[in-house]
Amino acid sequence: MTIVHGLLLAAGAGSRMGTPKALVSDDDGPWLRRGVATLREGGCAAVTVVLGAAADEARALLSHPDGSAGRDVTIVVAHDWAEGMSASLRAGLGALVGTAADAALVHLVDLPDVGPEVVRRVVASGVTLARASYEGVPGHPVLLGRDHWRPIAAGVAGDQGARDYLRTHDTLLVECGDLATGADVDRRV
Repeated sequence: MTIVHGLLLAAGAGSRMGTPKALVSDDDGPWLRRGVATLREGGCAAVTVVLGAAADEARALLSHPDGSAGRDVTIVVAHDWAEGMSASLRAGLGALVGTAADAALVHLVDLPDVGPEVVRRVVASGVTLARASYEGVPGHPVLLGRDHWRPIAAGVAGDQGARDYLRTHDTLLVECGDLATGADVDRRV
């Protein structure tokens, strides 16, 4: 059985949003908690959350009274978060190296309409390199088998994640447009 570890990237400053997206809440609650729940309910064995901007405040949103982040949740701080998404992805993948995970399911905190059904569908693809697509447009979450972690981490820079790597490798697009829009939210409504 493949062990999939959820990796929630939530380190950015959210400059267009006016606040770090890890701190954003809507009528359904904090996006950070929703992202963790989406990964758990979608079948991830454990979840690692990568924080950066406002890390202490974001950590408090996940903390239980005993100070832990909860069942099977690990928090990693990308101290170089201002570099962009690449710093978050490197920090997250680096934290997973010592785990038993066979794959990482990378999700972004600013995708509030992406639910556990999308995660389940991408994980069920049965391949080591897959990503959700929405009406044919590639999006998140992205499934990365362990054998892809090192080359991805070595090749990312700036505010881009694994996009170039995924374009040049045999990445399965898993259509999820019937489940969500997959649209990232950059501005308050």
